[in-house]
Amino acid sequence: MTSLGIWSLSVALVAPLATVAVAGSPAAADARRPAVVETRVIGHSVKGRDIVAWRLGEPSSTKKVLLLAAMHGDEKGSVQTLRNLRDGRAIKGADIWVVPVVNPDGYARNTRQNAHGVDLNRNFGAKWRKIGGATNSGRRAFSEPETRAVRDLADEIDPTYTVSYHQPLDGIDIRDTGNRRWAERLAARVRLPKRAFDCFSRCFGTYSMWFRAKHRSGAVITVELPRKPSRAYLREVAPRAILGSIGARR
Repeated sequence: MTSLGIWSLSVALVAPLATVAVAGSPAAADARRPAVVETRVIGHSVKGRDIVAWRLGEPSSTKKVLLLAAMHGDEKGSVQTLRNLRDGRAIKGADIWVVPVVNPDGYARNTRQNAHGVDLNRNFGAKWRKIGGATNSGRRAFSEPETRAVRDLADEIDPTYTVSYHQPLDGIDIRDTGNRRWAERLAARVRLPKRAFDCFSRCFGTYSMWFRAKHRSGAVITVELPRKPSRAYLREVAPRAILGSIGARR
């Protein structure tokens, strides 16, 4: 996680990258999920669980978006936000990839860290530093299969916009996003205060830091959802907010 990190909410693409068709449809579309146009297993966790990415919207759009959740496995609200986005009506105006559970082992055990005890949001390759304790950064940058999976997907997509959803610090980190106007729009729509999270001192090896260093033409935001958001907020407000902020719609 980034910012005030310890609580923050914010694959290896193997060549050839596996694409999983949804049952009954060779195009990997799903009549039950009209927003979905493709489903991929983009990597596997330490324990071998699938890390799944869902492609929504219009693949031909030049507006590329990557949304990540549950980088910390105990931040459940972030997962529901992306699942609700995935499971709604068809989307127009953007090519959106969502990874609802970046850390499936931590999600299954309800732990912040992955099965190696690593905080995935300290394991990215920008200003990485060896850290122990609850924010254990791993043996080296990208030592974990989950962060390599995210790295490779982001490198493939090269998104215009990317959001790392976390919980429960209740705010949007507006520092060094790469697009301040977008950050302002998203903050207003998602009804969260604008903040500058600092991981309790300094941040090292976060997804946002790596993305800004590697993908300088793109913009990245860390969204910290409230501790106890309502079901209506996760089902309606948060999904609509990201779509509206990038000019997409259902």
